[in-house]
Amino acid sequence: MQVGEVGWVVATSMPILSGVRYMDCSILVGKSVSGEQRLLLSMANRHGLIAGATGTGKTVTLKVLAEGFSAAGVPVFMADVKGDLAGLSRPGERTQPLAARLNNLGISTWNASSFPCVLWDIFGKRGHPIRTTVSALGPALLGRLLNLNETQSGVLTILFRVADEKGMPIVDLKDLQAMLVYVGESAQQLTLQYGNISAASVGAIQRALLHLLDGGQGSFFGEPAVSIEDFIQTDSDGRGVINILSAEKLMTSPRVYSTFLLWLLSELFERLPEVGDVDRPKLVFFFDEAHLLFDEAPKALVETIEQVVRLIRSKGVGVFFVSQSPLDVADSVLAQLGNRVQHALRAFTARDQKALKATADTFRSDGSFDVRQAVGELAIGEALVSMLDDHGTPAVTQRSFIVPPTSRLGAITEQEREEILSGSVLRGVYDNVIDRESAYEMLQKRRAADQSEAGEEGPVKRPPASSGRQRQSPLEAMLMSVVRSIGSQLGRSISRGIFGAAVRQPRRRQ
Repeated sequence: MQVGEVGWVVATSMPILSGVRYMDCSILVGKSVSGEQRLLLSMANRHGLIAGATGTGKTVTLKVLAEGFSAAGVPVFMADVKGDLAGLSRPGERTQPLAARLNNLGISTWNASSFPCVLWDIFGKRGHPIRTTVSALGPALLGRLLNLNETQSGVLTILFRVADEKGMPIVDLKDLQAMLVYVGESAQQLTLQYGNISAASVGAIQRALLHLLDGGQGSFFGEPAVSIEDFIQTDSDGRGVINILSAEKLMTSPRVYSTFLLWLLSELFERLPEVGDVDRPKLVFFFDEAHLLFDEAPKALVETIEQVVRLIRSKGVGVFFVSQSPLDVADSVLAQLGNRVQHALRAFTARDQKALKATADTFRSDGSFDVRQAVGELAIGEALVSMLDDHGTPAVTQRSFIVPPTSRLGAITEQEREEILSGSVLRGVYDNVIDRESAYEMLQKRRAADQSEAGEEGPVKRPPASSGRQRQSPLEAMLMSVVRSIGSQLGRSISRGIFGAAVRQPRRRQ
């Protein structure tokens, strides 16, 4: 194994750990009259879906899977939208209802366990801050975050192109605001080269930025930017670290929440190397409230998400979507999700009836029970489970009871949260904001220089050419200017990835 830069063990070699829910390279998910239902680690990067109505047991299923992955040495990333997933960091309690459940499932051995957790928070209040630069987010995701129309998104794309070519990094929102002013003032010249830039579009983007700042989401942009490697760690016992994003406040801004998780998914896709088929994933990513990702998403964005989900498997990343109904996930993406845990659906509306039928049609049945009827009858903690076998074929659907987790069911106290943060090896790494010279400062200097030059009286005197240097002909001067211009643009150009974000080289923390 290899020691990480901040003290974790980098998850390059993952030992097999024994436990109640993890054994023989699989995770015990549920038990039925037909036997056990297990998720094979080798099939976890074929992705999955956890669906069901509110209060039917999705959170417990998510925790069972997270515990199993951690025990197997697989790191996990998940968003805590209700505030109770942080209980994974504390051992559970053997209550009377739990004892009855274990007895009904025939589980004789149950040991309360806690798991290594790292707490994150975009706002930096309930976990380590998560930041990225505006340039790294890219114009496509930023346009979605700001809810821009096609014309306004086009102006934003031009802005990013101009910033790249002029070597002006857009780190935070003040850089973006400064670039908008520059592009607006230079619209006449830039329009000839890049396309139309209207004052109305620039003003609309500025208003959207003000709305984002007023909502407090501006803290997401800045440096130090989070390193993807910090999400892919194991502890000293070889257990995968569970990264938990505090999302209770973030859920009040659904567009920010979904854009952030989509950015993180794209970062994993861009930064991780190809590994092909592996015996277990390098990281498992749980996308809770998945409907927010696809609500009002344009067709082009859905197609890109489908491409990422399809191809990220070869990077060793498994993605599990968590939502109330399978209809919340686009059909093209739903088709990529091989491992299914379906909790009860309540068919009170026409859409619910449609979801019920669609769910039943996608499960493989052996005819031993009516899948459509069962989906509406499932009890709390009961689910239809269909996992991929070792050949990648969906197993016959079983009506199963989900096994109980060994960690705490419920939230942690503020004191316990502080203890986790104070003992984290990432303490202090992302706490202090770094404000380096970027587009805002560069444009301020340019403006000051222009004002200074405009205030001088008389023509600007240039020093005479050196007597030892031959003067260039007009043709030679023109050719040299073109060469310098091309070289400068190539040097300043930033390659951009699948969502238009800047493709960064892996950085090493000093």
